[in-house]
Formats: sequence, structure tokens, C-alpha cells
Amino acid sequence: MTTQTTAPKKTGAPAPGDASGLIGIPAGLGRALATGGGVLTVVSTFLAWTWTAEFPGDLTVYGYPGGLQVLVLIAGALTALFGLASYGVKGLGWLAPAGADAALKFAALAAFATTWYTIIAISTKLGGVVNLEPGGYIAAAVTLVAFLGALALPFERPEPDPFDPDDTGWDQFKHTSSQNWQTVRAAFASKEPPPLRALPSYVEILVIVATLAVALLVFTYGIGTEYDELFIGFLIVAGFGFTALHRSGLIVHVTEITARHQNITVCGGFIAAACFPFTQSDDQYATLGVYILIFATVALGLNIVVGLAGLLDLGYVAFLGVGAYAASMVSGSPSSPFDLHLPFWAAVLVGAAASLVFGVLIGAPTLRLRGDYLAIVTLGFGEIFRITANNLDGTSGPDVTNGSNGISSIPDLKILGFDLGVSHDMGGFTLGRFANYFLLMLIITAVVVLVFRRSGDSRIGRAWVAIREDETAALAMGINGFRVKLIAFAVGASLAGLAGTVQAHVTYTVTPEQYLFAGTTPPNSAFLLAAVVLGGMGTIAGPLIGAALLFLIPNKLQFLDDYQLLAFGLALVLLMRFRPEGLIANRRRKLEFHEEDEAPAVLSKTGA
Repeated sequence: MTTQTTAPKKTGAPAPGDASGLIGIPAGLGRALATGGGVLTVVSTFLAWTWTAEFPGDLTVYGYPGGLQVLVLIAGALTALFGLASYGVKGLGWLAPAGADAALKFAALAAFATTWYTIIAISTKLGGVVNLEPGGYIAAAVTLVAFLGALALPFERPEPDPFDPDDTGWDQFKHTSSQNWQTVRAAFASKEPPPLRALPSYVEILVIVATLAVALLVFTYGIGTEYDELFIGFLIVAGFGFTALHRSGLIVHVTEITARHQNITVCGGFIAAACFPFTQSDDQYATLGVYILIFATVALGLNIVVGLAGLLDLGYVAFLGVGAYAASMVSGSPSSPFDLHLPFWAAVLVGAAASLVFGVLIGAPTLRLRGDYLAIVTLGFGEIFRITANNLDGTSGPDVTNGSNGISSIPDLKILGFDLGVSHDMGGFTLGRFANYFLLMLIITAVVVLVFRRSGDSRIGRAWVAIREDETAALAMGINGFRVKLIAFAVGASLAGLAGTVQAHVTYTVTPEQYLFAGTTPPNSAFLLAAVVLGGMGTIAGPLIGAALLFLIPNKLQFLDDYQLLAFGLALVLLMRFRPEGLIANRRRKLEFHEEDEAPAVLSKTGA
């Protein structure tokens, strides 16, 4: 009996005559078509696509891209750059450290899908393809050629050699026990790009700054899309473009750099977010920004309960409501049963403390349950809170919450004489009401992030993770499971109440209908849980990004009316199918979901 060991090999680019792609043309020809098509796509965006300005974006101007043409220009530029990188052009190696073929396919798909969507939208809105100018026909043709050329490229992207088979260390791994060998094989056969060569610190910091600047630009552009067609095109380019950058290995390498400079990345992220209100000329989109921050902060608090401690809470939005009601009752509202008008800091403490008390009261009798049983109990608590707040109207019960009318006319906050309800000039910029609340909410988000980081890295945080991974084993190791879970429940509830205090003043009115389990718009318990899972459980950036997407996309898809939730649900299904670990996932969860894909068989035995 002999054992043959085959090390993972790079697939590499095929010879020019090979036809190993999805269509039967040589890969070399396909690469040339994709690269040339990307260049011509960029050129086509400087031509007129239609003769009338009735289509949004005014695509009638020669020499100046507008509207959806800008998005096609970006996708075409990515296609051309990845095409040149696949040829090994000097200076572009950083763009595709893991190989450019797979990235080229998605970049070409982004250009093709956005262009053809624009052509179809023009034809539908204006009444036929007769409304197209030559630039539209050229763009449709060259993006189709580029996409077909990209399909001829190798299906598998290049993978790095994890070991040199001639190295003496390889023999040691061959004789490892079967179980350990499976683990080693899974890790070393991973499709991740090779480790990034360490750059000088100042270069890595510049990379972080550039990344944050691009993120701010993308977010500002997405939130500021003025019409429906432009937002759909933005989603197409952003989705396929991000996938292309991920397949190229660039996203992974940037992630490695940010991981080495976590403090700088976190501080830079908040500085970039603080710049957002200064990019807006009015409060129209700052309104969305402050609601996104409220939603994201609550999702991050839920991430402690679900992501770190592994407790499925389906009624978490009730803690947001408790904090909002508590703060509104002591902030001088004429609808409040209490004649109190506490300063902001006191209202914040009241809201957070009320949510913490409710978290302990609900968690103490229920956290001895596990799994589905705990989820049902928390779901019931969320509904009990909403129904109780609706019945405390002086008729069905004591007059505390004013029933379905809620607590209204909540005054704007005044902090150290600074009235957040009026506009202020700062450095030549005018900050409106929602911009003021955006900056305040950003400070609260920073506090929540600090609590999450400190608690996650602490002894109690490691106990949460142990409970999440295997509660029985954790109990056997001496961890007090009930106490640890109760602390997670209380901390998560207090953070939600903290965000609720600001929400009460932003919305002016607090009503029971704002705190449903499920609905068409967030925040509600279903959307909060989806934000945590979609973004990536147990991470900081994951829930923040997930919440931003889950709030922004439904808000922009309102033109779909009854089909809004259908389209949104389909998008979630596709995302969970192809990236179940979430948009921002730690290594542990990624291996859990992709262990089979990352561990192809590399050992074979043949009889002697």
C-alpha cells in the first residue's frame, strides 16, 4: 500500500488556445474581448444614449456622462483594469492579488447588467428602442461582447500553493492523525489569497484612509440617488463590483490591514461618518442617516445577545420602545403623565435604566430556557409590551402611555445651551435639525461600539462565546450559564434603551405601532435580527453595515408598492444562499459555512 500526496496547485491562466470557460472560445481571445469591451464601455458613456431629456439623468449630452452612464463608466473601468491585471501589466498587481479572472467576470457582468437595464428602462419609459441614440446601441453591444469574453475565462480563480511538496515539513503533515489532517487540509486548501506582504505603517494608514473615503463616497451616492432607476443601477454596480473586488483578493487584503490597525480604523470610521452631514445641502438625506444610525445602534446591541451569547431574541425591539417611552415621559412632553422636564443626560440615564430593569425582569425567569423555547418567550414579551402600551390609555387601564396616540409633542433636545432642533452654521456649513441629531447619535453609537469591544474582549465576553458554542460544555467547565446570559440580556437591553432616548426626540412622538415584531419598514424585531445575521454575527462592522442596507433599501424600493417585500425577501434569500456567514464574518463562522468548499480532497491511496 502506497500513499500519494497531491499538494494543491495553482490553476493559473490557461494557454491561449485553451477553452476552459463557460463558452467554447479560447481563453486568450476571451480575455482580449473582455478587456477591449471594458475600454469601449468607458468610451460609450461619453456618447448620447437617447435623444430626449425626459429620461432621468439627461443622457443626451455628448462628452459628459450623466445618471446611469456614470455607473456604467465605473463598471467599465473596473472591467478594463481587471482585464489589464490579468495580462500582468506592471503596477496593477495590487488590484488582483488572488488572480483577476474571476474578478473580471463579475466586473463585466456589472457593466453588462447595468447597461442593458438602462437600455430596457429607456425603451420602456419612452416607448421603444427607437428612442435610443447610437451611443446606447454601442454600449449595449460592447458590454455584451465583454461579458461573453469574460465567460471564456477559466472558471476557477488561481489559488496559492500552501506548501512546497519538497519541503521536509510536508512529510510531517502526511503522518498527522486523520482528524487533525482534515483540519489542516481545510485551512491550507482555503481559497483565500496569500498573506499580504507587510507594508510600511504609513502606507497601510493611507490605505485605510482611502478605503474609508471610498466607503463614504459610495454611501453618500447611494443615499442621495434622486430617482428609482438610478438606485437600482447603483445596487447592481455595487453588488457585482464588491463581489469582483472580493474575488480579486483586494477586499481580503484590505481587511488584513485594518485588522492590524483596529483602533485607527474604528476612529477613522467615525470621523468619516461625522463628515456625512457636511456633504448634504439640506436635511433630506440626513434624515435617513440619523434613522440608519438609530437602527444600527440597536442592531449592535442585539449582536451582544445573539452574536456573542447565542440567545435568539425575537422581541428585542421592545427594549427600544421601553427606552423611548421612559425618556419621553421625563422630557417635558404635554402628553406625559409626569410633570418632569429633565436635562438630556438624565433622560438618557432614565431610558437606559428602564430598559435594563425590564431586561433583567424578563430575562430572570426565562433565560433558563434554550433555543426555540427562549425565542418564543421573547417573541411573546415583545407583543406583550406593544399591547400593554396600547391599553394604558385611561380606558382599558391606567392612563400612562396615552394608548394608541402615544406620547406626542416631545421637545427637541438642548445640550449645554445647544438646541438640536434649529439649524446652526459651522465652518461655512449649515447643519439642520437631523444633521444635529445625526452627530449626537454618532456619539452614542461610539459609546455602544466601545461597550461591545470591551465586553467582547473581556472575561465575560469569552464566557458568552463559550455559551454560544456549547452551553453544556461551558457549564461543565464551571461557567455560571444563567448569570452570564442574564448579563448579556441586561447589557443588550440597556444599549437599546440608550438609542430609544434619541429616537423619541427625533420622531417627536412615541406610539406602540413603532415597535412591531415585523413590518414593512424598520426598526422592528425581524429587521433587527436580519441586520445582525446579514451583516455578520459577533462582529462590530457587520450589524452596522447590515442595518444600513436593511433601512436604506426598503426606503428606496417604495416604488415597488406591494412587491417591495417580495423583492427584498428574494434578495435576502440569495445573499444567505451565497454568503450565509454574513457580509462581515469572522474566520470561525466562515469555516463553519464553507468547510467543504475550502477542504477539497488532496489525498488518494492506491493499492500496491
